[in-house]
Amino acid sequence: MTSNDSVRQALTEARNPRTMYIDRVTTREAVRIFIEEDRAVNKAVEACSESIAQAVEIALAGFRKGGRLVYAGAGTSGRLGILDASECPPTFGVSSDMVTALIAGGEKAVTNAIEGAEDNVDAGRQDLEAVKFSKQDVLLGITASGTTPYVCGALAYARSIGAATILLTCNPYGELPQTDILINPAVGPEVITGSTRLKSGTACKMVLNMVSSISMIKMGKIFENLMVDLKATNKKLQKRALKIVMEGARVPNYIAEAKLQEAEGDVKLAILMARSDLPADLARQKLKAASGVLYKALGETDHE
Repeated sequence: MTSNDSVRQALTEARNPRTMYIDRVTTREAVRIFIEEDRAVNKAVEACSESIAQAVEIALAGFRKGGRLVYAGAGTSGRLGILDASECPPTFGVSSDMVTALIAGGEKAVTNAIEGAEDNVDAGRQDLEAVKFSKQDVLLGITASGTTPYVCGALAYARSIGAATILLTCNPYGELPQTDILINPAVGPEVITGSTRLKSGTACKMVLNMVSSISMIKMGKIFENLMVDLKATNKKLQKRALKIVMEGARVPNYIAEAKLQEAEGDVKLAILMARSDLPADLARQKLKAASGVLYKALGETDHE
């Protein structure tokens, strides 16, 4: 390998010429620089739209087979996976293991750096084995550099058992592990050299938002743009559930509240009951026949 190859493989570690003297500019100028640099993130993610769509389709196929979407990452990448996975149960009403995340170094690594954890290639495989990862599951590895040993080990194990694999990275150079789908937004060098929690982290968060959210939309967890599988576990969410029924069913407060009570808090069911004037048992049957997709249960058409 030539020295030039080494430099090309370490784009996430390259110095950004536009921020070379950020330590001596005014606070307002520093804010402007950060904003300007973040503009590149949207374009970089947009350039990956086709591979993101393919990743959604793979995740969706896994869900429909009863599999899980499993994120694996180290440091910031691992924490981003945990953040996205932890929001899926309250937002989409799914079990906590339908979208789950592994981080190098385990639970302690969520808030503390664990020395050497990301360099353990065997730990990626071991952590997948510990959660009984199977070929029905889908593994999405997150690594800004594309070379983190923990993630590479996890991807290699997933491929070895025939599971679908996705790699999310921000390094257009270098030898990346083989996967079914590569999502590689080229955000360029970071504002602070090597600090991939910045542009790379933002890009990865955007991609994870889309993969989990769009796959859940396709699973019928959203009606129009409403969270109809929301679990109202606190007062704020109870108010949101009532508002969703009002908006989704186009009914006033008192009817929405009554239908929610009849549906035992099931927002999607309450909307169907209100819109179709069906009792709870028949509405449940209709939803089941439509695979839980509310617009289909209502006889509405696709817009595709």
